[in-house]
Amino acid sequence: MSPTGDEVIGAEETDRVEATRSARRDAELNRLAALASGGDRSALDQLLAHIRPVVVHYCRARIGHGMLGTQSAEDVAQDTLLAVCGALERWKPEKRVLAFVYGIASNKVVDAYRAAGRDHSVPTDVVPDEPDVEHGPEQAALHSSLVAELRGLLDELPDNHREILVLRVALGMSAVETARIVGSTPGAVRVAQHRALAKLRELAARRAA
Repeated sequence: MSPTGDEVIGAEETDRVEATRSARRDAELNRLAALASGGDRSALDQLLAHIRPVVVHYCRARIGHGMLGTQSAEDVAQDTLLAVCGALERWKPEKRVLAFVYGIASNKVVDAYRAAGRDHSVPTDVVPDEPDVEHGPEQAALHSSLVAELRGLLDELPDNHREILVLRVALGMSAVETARIVGSTPGAVRVAQHRALAKLRELAARRAA
C-alpha cells in the first residue's frame, strides 16, 4: 500500500526535526573531535563519554553477549575506542564523527571474527532477545516482530542492508540518523530497510519450507 499524502508530509516533517537534532549533535561531536585531535585531553574525555555507549551497543548487536574466541563485545568496543583515539589525527571535519566511529567499529568486529577463525562478519545471534522500547513504538514493533527471523539470516543479506538493519532495528536509530552514518538519505534507508525485511521474510519462508 502506498503512503498517503498526509503520511508523506508527516514523515518529511519528522525527518526535518530529526535532521535538526542530529545536526546539532554532530556539530558538538565535531567540535570535541577537532579539539581532541589537537591534544585537548578534556575534549577527548568528553568525546569518549559521548560515543562509548553507542559503540558498546553496536558491538553487542554484532557479537552478542557471549565470547567470540577470547573477546567479548566489550573487549571489541574498548579496542574500537582505542583505535578512535589513535585515528583522530586522520579525521577530517567534513566526515561526521559517528560515521567515522562506526566505520572503525565495523572493522574491529570483522577483525574479531577473523581472529576467532570465523568468516562471518555478523553472527547468527546478533539481535538482543528483547525489544528495545526506549527508542519509540516504530523500533519496538520492528524489533519484537523480527527478532526470530533475523537470527541466522542476517549474514545472507548484502552488507549495506545488513548494516542498516543493525542500526535501525538492533540499535533503534531513526532513518535520519542511519542515513547520516551510512552516507545516504532517509528515504533511501527506508527503501533499503523495506527490501532487506522482504528478503528476510523470503529466506525465512524458504527455510520453513
